[in-house]
Amino acid sequence: MEQRAEGESIRIASEELSQEFKTLMNNDDLNSLNHLQHLILGRLQDSNAVLSHFNEFSEHCYAEVSGDLSRNTRLLNSMKSDLDYIFQKIRSMKSRILATYPDAFPDESTSEVLDKRPDLEIPR
Repeated sequence: MEQRAEGESIRIASEELSQEFKTLMNNDDLNSLNHLQHLILGRLQDSNAVLSHFNEFSEHCYAEVSGDLSRNTRLLNSMKSDLDYIFQKIRSMKSRILATYPDAFPDESTSEVLDKRPDLEIPR
């Protein structure tokens, strides 16, 4: 019985408090806020739909390109290892030629001027 009376008093107090809050706000302002919230909700739902469509499109495009991308990556890695091997062979041939014919290549100061290629191994 006592709990019922306490529950009833809490209900009455909350109704009185809600009535006081209703008097603090203008009804037109509340309707305006409600309308603006619905407009914002609609815009957010539209944006969400556009982003979902874009994500699906991007996923589809990536699925089409990923095979080519991985194949080209393997090809570039293979080409790099081939070129590394070629340059290693050229360096060893050059050192053998230089050992046999010391005047075959210009001195170090001239070779730096002749070779203007950037070193791709150094990160920038």
